[in-house]
Amino acid sequence: MPMVQLLILPLAADYEVRNVRITVVDQDHSTYTRQLVDKISASAYFDLIHYGNSYEEALQFIEEDKAELILNIPPLFEKQLLTENTASLFIAVNAINGVKANLGGVYLRNIISDFNQDIRMDWIQSPGFSPRPIIQISALNWFNPLLNYQYFMVPGILVILVTMVGAFLSALNIVKEKEVGTIEQINVTPIRKHQFILGKLIPFWILGLIVLGIGMVLSWLFYGIVSEGSLGTVFTFAALYLLAVLGLGLLVSTYSQTQQQSMLISFFFMMIFVLLSGLYTAIESMPMWAQIFARFNPVTYFIEVMRMVVLRGSSLFDIRYHILVVTLFAIVLNGWAILNYKKRV
Repeated sequence: MPMVQLLILPLAADYEVRNVRITVVDQDHSTYTRQLVDKISASAYFDLIHYGNSYEEALQFIEEDKAELILNIPPLFEKQLLTENTASLFIAVNAINGVKANLGGVYLRNIISDFNQDIRMDWIQSPGFSPRPIIQISALNWFNPLLNYQYFMVPGILVILVTMVGAFLSALNIVKEKEVGTIEQINVTPIRKHQFILGKLIPFWILGLIVLGIGMVLSWLFYGIVSEGSLGTVFTFAALYLLAVLGLGLLVSTYSQTQQQSMLISFFFMMIFVLLSGLYTAIESMPMWAQIFARFNPVTYFIEVMRMVVLRGSSLFDIRYHILVVTLFAIVLNGWAILNYKKRV
């Protein structure tokens, strides 16, 4: 199941927004406006669904949910641009889908900015014009030069899948013994509490590392993701991380009386872990209270480590703070599980 999810989820969890439906209101019908519309139509991010000169007609497309953006080009646009060296455009955004609206607006502003720079570069070559100086900007994206979202998402999704395997299976382990009645047979043996917890933890710890290893291989085969850092760094941190997650699962299992109760509690924690992990939303953009909660989320640290090692090539020294925090999680959660496990009812 985790392997199938790893192959499917990165294809759907895409930060890029394409096929944004746009309607253009052209009240100028000049050469420059035609060039701008052609530039928008040629973009892979937009679908031009309507071109006219009535804003009310374009707004109807927004109200019927047939468009996300309206670009209104006012009259005398080209004349103002040539005579006054400035002109205004109006963009209306359908913000029902806030993410799509925001990114679509950003894409459109970038296209307009490129169009503005193109025509000013043409003016520079003409002796009749004296435009303002243009600053050329050259951008370089570190660690992910092509801005491939899969390089960013796949390591994080792999962390979630490893967490699900560890947390869910370990949470069901002890409580299953309670339901079938074998827990009483174990309790009368001379086995100590910490030995019992370790016996329940070690198999799933090994399984979690196997899932991580297979996931890294699939990431390389299907997405071409090769870790810039050492795989030993990834597995060293994963070994400590799994101790913390398995400790949480075993702790839930010691409190639960049925497998259904254990699954519901585990699902509750997983929802919080995923939403506050920084996988889909940057932690820095969250409210302050959410940022504080995120720092008590072990998934946050593993996702940060996976991206640091896989994309940046960080070493064990670079992730020493993350190692310390996850080790504290492992000690507290496993210690709590051992203390809470009662050999006598």
